[in-house]
Amino acid sequence: MKRLTRLIEAALFSADGPLKVSELARLDREATTEEIKASLTELKEHYEAPQHGVELLEVGEGYQLLTLSEFAAAIVHAQIVTRPRKLSTAAMETLAIIAYKQPVERSEVEEIRGVVSEGVLRSLQERGLIEPVGRGEGLGRPLQYGTTQAFLELLGLRDAKELPRLEELSVALSVPVESLQR
Repeated sequence: MKRLTRLIEAALFSADGPLKVSELARLDREATTEEIKASLTELKEHYEAPQHGVELLEVGEGYQLLTLSEFAAAIVHAQIVTRPRKLSTAAMETLAIIAYKQPVERSEVEEIRGVVSEGVLRSLQERGLIEPVGRGEGLGRPLQYGTTQAFLELLGLRDAKELPRLEELSVALSVPVESLQR
């Protein structure tokens, strides 16, 4: 394994979140973007071998070493690492609405959920999962919300386009698509 690849591996191991190629470039000022990407490919292939318990994933706009999903439950059960607080059902509903309809205004979230959602939106914002992304055209120009990089990291996605399509969710949840499209 090349020195640059080992250096990138060490940085990814040390980081508490995904690292962008531009951040990895600061490790070696002489390395080109192509060399960094080649090292990331080498690392990804290295960790794809069955003797490893971690994998290199492209998450959001960066790369991160993560525990293989088959071992995650055992690690949490052994209390080796703490898992972040779970989201309430209301928070999950609200986050799903925002993820699929972004940008979306609070009034639209409340119309879909049928309840006031100001507190849930504030909580999701405090956790860094959503953020204001603009203003609507309606009376008072209400804030519009969208998901954040932290949301993508939490789900292990590069971007929101990787979310399952509503049709896929309908099949997985055994519910009609119409009930998901409210």
